[in-house]
Amino acid sequence: MKGDFTQNLGKVYGIYTGGFVGFTILLAILEQMGVPDRIIGYAFVAVTIGVYAMIGILSRTVQVSEYYVAGRRVPALYNGMATAADWMSAASFIGMAGTLYASGYNGLAFVLGWTGGYVLVAVLLAPYLRKFGQFTVPDFLGTRYDGHAPRLIGIAVLMMCSFTYVVAQVTGAGIIASRFLAIPFEIGIFVGLVGILVCSMLGGMRAVTWTQVAQYIILIIAYLIPIILMSAQLTGVPVPQIMYGYALQEIEQIEPTLGVAVGHVTAFARDGDMLNFFSLVLCLMVGTAALPHVLMRFFTTPSVREARSSVGWSLLFIFLLYFSAPAYAAFAKLEVYTNVIGQPIASLPDWVRIWSDIGLLAIRDANGDGLLQLAEFTINNDAIVLATPEIAGLPYVIAGLVSAGGLAAALSTADGLLLAIANALSHDIYYKMIDPKASAARRLIVARVLLILVAMLAAYVASFRPAGILAMVAWAFSIAASGLFPALVMGVWWKRTTKAGACAGMLAGLAVCLIYLAGTQWYGMELWFGVRNISAGLFGIPAGFLVTWAVSLMTREPSKDMQDFIEFVRVPSARLAENNPYAQGLKN
Repeated sequence: MKGDFTQNLGKVYGIYTGGFVGFTILLAILEQMGVPDRIIGYAFVAVTIGVYAMIGILSRTVQVSEYYVAGRRVPALYNGMATAADWMSAASFIGMAGTLYASGYNGLAFVLGWTGGYVLVAVLLAPYLRKFGQFTVPDFLGTRYDGHAPRLIGIAVLMMCSFTYVVAQVTGAGIIASRFLAIPFEIGIFVGLVGILVCSMLGGMRAVTWTQVAQYIILIIAYLIPIILMSAQLTGVPVPQIMYGYALQEIEQIEPTLGVAVGHVTAFARDGDMLNFFSLVLCLMVGTAALPHVLMRFFTTPSVREARSSVGWSLLFIFLLYFSAPAYAAFAKLEVYTNVIGQPIASLPDWVRIWSDIGLLAIRDANGDGLLQLAEFTINNDAIVLATPEIAGLPYVIAGLVSAGGLAAALSTADGLLLAIANALSHDIYYKMIDPKASAARRLIVARVLLILVAMLAAYVASFRPAGILAMVAWAFSIAASGLFPALVMGVWWKRTTKAGACAGMLAGLAVCLIYLAGTQWYGMELWFGVRNISAGLFGIPAGFLVTWAVSLMTREPSKDMQDFIEFVRVPSARLAENNPYAQGLKN
């Protein structure tokens, strides 16, 4: 892109937003003129992926710093927007409102944990990792703890949490493509994969950054429009974040007539609900602060101050969706209760058949009366957001808009995750450990090849639908929280942390987390204190901190040069001695 691109970002994205709104209005007009729904669905998917591809092609680069950290010149406002898109994955866009729909009050753990995590990012890590001056999270670990062992363990944890996370995104892309392109789920996965690869492969972090800004604009418009329309339709006031209290009142009145045992707004109705609620909040908060693809975004800002500011912008942009998710769940549930339950099964609309064919909805007339009872209606959490516009009887163009938003959410996060994996393999293993003399061109070729291979493997795993989107994402957070958070935080805030301590702590935290997760999920292991496995980090996090602390006390402290450098990183006004060997990592 041109050198003055960053000076014209407001104009560029303003034109882009206007163009997208105009495109949506045009499709709405075409729908009223009788254009088939399938054509509208194809148009949304094709045009949005085409725009992302164009940005990726225009942002292609052969410069290492541009590929890995976007040249460290992304303004805080736009880095915040890109971080929000990177963050608000298929789990946030598709899965979270679905979980709130199914779990009611208890589902708020996801909102609290994911939002609160950015406070930890801002206070404990983002500015300091930016000041440290490395390209990746394993790069920080390898430099801070002075060796390849911490780097390798960091890469292993990064691979586990990021790959689990990216499989969830590819699954989300497959669901959307299969529904709105009327193709099999397994083929839909690879359609989404094309969009992912064309954005990230050519331009790396530079392309992903500017694509994610574009994707955020689409996903937030697509998320807010349906609930604004439903709020206006049901209450006469188009402010769903305020008016969904009306929907909750209606739901409370309807639930007893349907035989609902635990109400939508009932908190902690079952034994263990409170423990699982706060355990999940903790794991999601700590996991947020340890996810490599999120932390990597703060390496792209021009300065430490901009890194800190961009966390604040990220929270604002994330808040817009998270503040709306409970409203989405409430309006969706009210629409189901009033427009679906109690209706004759023989006269249910076409969307019921379509979602049933995909395998995300099931209807059975258990008592043979021909009327749909609540117990006879099963809808997958991942289908709630995508199906609600059709359930509410909104024009199909709104359903197509939501599909474009869900696809943007899945692709934006998948881009960031794949880039984190490929960059760790190409930079931290190939360049730092195998071929330190490799040219920039060779390093970027290796990164791109690895990107494609990891993406294909993720699509293959996703084709088996290993679990629900939100469950896979929660696992990724526990893995990152247990395996990376103690070493990252203690590496910044306790100068006495040693290489041996960090390695032992990462391995211990990861082992405890994986044993609990795998044992309870696949091998019939009893739950500890009734804690569900999506909160496996509750046991891995303290194990990581305790082992890091104990082993560090038993081993030789880091060199004075490293301790001086950590002091410099932590203190805003500190001046670094010119001969400090670790200062060469700074690229400001």
